[in-house]
Amino acid sequence: MSEDREQGSLDHKSDSRIYRYTQQREALLSSHAAWSDRAVRRKNRKPEDIRTPYSRDADRIIHTRAYSRYIDKTQVFYLVENDHITHRVIHVQLVSKIARTIGRCLRLNEDLIEAIALGHDIGHIPYGHFGESCLSDLCEKHGIGKFFHNVQSVRFLDRIEDQDLTMQVLDGILCHNGETDDVQISPEPCPDWDAFDSKVKANADGIRSGAPMTLEGCVVKFADTIAYIGRDLQDAQEVGLINTTNDIPAECKEVLGSDNRAIIDTLIHDLLDHSDADREGFISYSPEVEHALVTLRAFSRERIYNNPNLTAEREKIKTMYRILFLKYLEDADAERRDSKIFTEFAGSPWVSQDYLRSISPAGLVRDFIAGMTDRYFLKRFEECVLPRRVEGKFR
Repeated sequence: MSEDREQGSLDHKSDSRIYRYTQQREALLSSHAAWSDRAVRRKNRKPEDIRTPYSRDADRIIHTRAYSRYIDKTQVFYLVENDHITHRVIHVQLVSKIARTIGRCLRLNEDLIEAIALGHDIGHIPYGHFGESCLSDLCEKHGIGKFFHNVQSVRFLDRIEDQDLTMQVLDGILCHNGETDDVQISPEPCPDWDAFDSKVKANADGIRSGAPMTLEGCVVKFADTIAYIGRDLQDAQEVGLINTTNDIPAECKEVLGSDNRAIIDTLIHDLLDHSDADREGFISYSPEVEHALVTLRAFSRERIYNNPNLTAEREKIKTMYRILFLKYLEDADAERRDSKIFTEFAGSPWVSQDYLRSISPAGLVRDFIAGMTDRYFLKRFEECVLPRRVEGKFR
């Protein structure tokens, strides 16, 4: 008994030393950085430990079921058999690395940056952005509004798996997307959970409701583009869609460079040169670099994302989404407990009971499909449409 008390005292002293160290380290951050003592949780079910609140959030995200499914979600090149193209899990790691590099140089909170970056694409679904449009059409048709992957990321972490993450992390995840041609982004405060929930609802309605509430969230928003814009060119060359030496517009090559390494280097240095994290508190490109980036996005949209070689199978994918949605909606309405929507989703111990009590059948189907990997989606489709073979005799 005395040994337990003594060990507890030692642990407490150790925690105190680590807490003081964290305070000293964060005292060196920019005045616009998100300090750990300002982190806000919705429920506060457990006290913080030797980790900062944002570091704990990063760990919680990594341990979710949704995070583990990054491994088989494609980034851009779905239906392409090539081990060297980017999958969602690689993209997320790249965003984290790039954003932390920027945050370190601007003296921002790297723990918060990492948590936002790791969770920002959890809501992405099978077959990339095209899959998102397919699911969105079905959701609207069945009366549950549009589908947006940023809102779905928050839904997975805050409601379905109920991780009790800080508002700062959830807000950064919510606000990471929605590319615009803005040269400069400044944080917009989010005073409380009611305001945050209203922000989520606005995004679910298709209304982009402002910038992230922290400068760290703004950095991740920029890093998301930096991570994919050159990497998509590299992947497109890998699969033979473009030749980066000859095809990239001359003005883009002149300003940004012609390969992924040069583009990342240019964008990071330009961002560091034109951002102000100490006085005004904003993240910004130069107008010249932003113009070149807009031009490069347009090139990628035409030559890569809408390339006929990638879009040829879209009608089949749309049909697959419709068949699976209707099949699982029928199962959910009829409460067929042997259906995969119950045995592998709604009946799982990691799914929040509060979520299950409040979700509609169509919402349940949306969330089940949204969590699927490309391979799992295809397997469930084959299960729905292909006749089951019987070996030997019926049992």
